[in-house]
Amino acid sequence: MKQTLKPGLAAIFLLAITACNEPKKVNETTEQADTTATTVQLDSTKFQKEIDGKKTNLYVLKNKNNVQAAFTNYGGRLVSLLVPDKDGKLVDVVVGFDSVDGFVNSSEPYFGATIGRYGNRIAKGKFSLDGKQYTLALNNGQNTLHGGKKGFQAVVWDAAMPDSQTLVLTYLSKDMEEGYPGNLKVKVTYSLNDDNELKMDYEATTDKKTVVNLTNHAFFNLNGEGSGDILNHDLQIFADLYTPVDTTLIPLGKNVTVKGTSV
Repeated sequence: MKQTLKPGLAAIFLLAITACNEPKKVNETTEQADTTATTVQLDSTKFQKEIDGKKTNLYVLKNKNNVQAAFTNYGGRLVSLLVPDKDGKLVDVVVGFDSVDGFVNSSEPYFGATIGRYGNRIAKGKFSLDGKQYTLALNNGQNTLHGGKKGFQAVVWDAAMPDSQTLVLTYLSKDMEEGYPGNLKVKVTYSLNDDNELKMDYEATTDKKTVVNLTNHAFFNLNGEGSGDILNHDLQIFADLYTPVDTTLIPLGKNVTVKGTSV
């Protein structure tokens, strides 16, 4: 699976529709030698903690254009994304916190996180494979959401930076973790290229038949993090069909034409 985020245009595609004013990164600004850009300064020591016996940290990718993407291996999170606005000024368009504790204690558990084993909802927390039914924890009303009570957003990933523009995160989800069968080895590669594209590549292997649906849950504000709500944002999706859902947001199992819907 692959998702590509190109700041400026494609960023709108992954825009999480939310105002999300609660979290604020506490940042300083510095003037760049060749631009009037504002640079977010994250204190890496605030991301150094031990959770479940594993160490967390901050990892920063940077390209030749000074575009920067910051991550923490707690939850495989995108913490900050500095991209140029129409005037060339760098703006942090990702909503998040300036410390691991901020993410741990947040009432919204999914800021910037890698989601798994299964992104979105599983109806009534049950699914069947080869005639066997599996039961999951219910954490979203009568359904299971984003992997369960302790999804991938709440674990510490193993991290490696093979170069200054690439971060590789890996995690072993053991057999029956959160009720899912199979030892699932997950690898997420974040890469920031010189075309200002942030790429997210997902790989997963398992030793048993299972279900898996990985994604990222970053919240974006293209006006800049901490600048207010996103009610002045326009989102355009080129589509012929959409998937209706029931009152608990479970798909009804059919696709319907968008023709005649409101614009």
